[in-house]
Amino acid sequence: MNLKGAVAVVTGGNGGLGQRICHALAKEGCHVAVVCARSIGDAETVAKELTRHQVTAHAFACDVTDKAQIQKLVDDIVKRFGRLDIFINDAAYNKAIPFKDLDGLTTEEWTKIIDVNLTGPMHCIKAVAPIMKKQGQGRIVNIASVAGLGPTGSSIAYAVSKAGLIHLTKCMAVALAPEVLVNCVAPGLLEGTRATANLRPEQVQNSASSSLLKMAADKDDCADQVVTMCRTNTMTGQTIVIDSGRFFH
Repeated sequence: MNLKGAVAVVTGGNGGLGQRICHALAKEGCHVAVVCARSIGDAETVAKELTRHQVTAHAFACDVTDKAQIQKLVDDIVKRFGRLDIFINDAAYNKAIPFKDLDGLTTEEWTKIIDVNLTGPMHCIKAVAPIMKKQGQGRIVNIASVAGLGPTGSSIAYAVSKAGLIHLTKCMAVALAPEVLVNCVAPGLLEGTRATANLRPEQVQNSASSSLLKMAADKDDCADQVVTMCRTNTMTGQTIVIDSGRFFH
């Protein structure tokens, strides 16, 4: 797909990885909707920075666990930009709960993590699918985690939510073909993100030291892969792992 002039939506666009994705898409000529849950000021700052790439960018607030807010977001973006070509599900929530601490994995925490990381993306995809199908093209990229490929990560709920997101990618690729391509990036440890800040120090240390390259994954590598998935015309239902060689599948 030709990205110049395309309209891209990035949830969690004010976060550490989200900002890199926004800039990577803007460099390719995409107009960008920077979506945040609450920090609208931060999202507006990101949107302002994107204009240096000679594109249009605006900030939007949306709680991805709220179907009504999602539909309003999509309606507002189409009204503002005139179309919607790309949707990046980057918004996520985690909390460090050791796997063996089953009492610490409360129903409330389980529900919040699943709602933000899995149910939210599902509702977002359902909201944008009719628009993309009508346009005859669309690209959706989900941001999962290596925690979705094995029993690792900040909590059982987080690992399960990301495993579900990886499988949702495959299922939606089937549901939305051939007009809409759906793919997924699964990063390993990323430095300078809210998700990493919520990890226990030993988790951060072990994640980097146990990788073949002895370093964290690179946010720009992840953002570049997102761009590739938006540009492609022949890849769908795929998950690409970027984790400095920590997990193979």
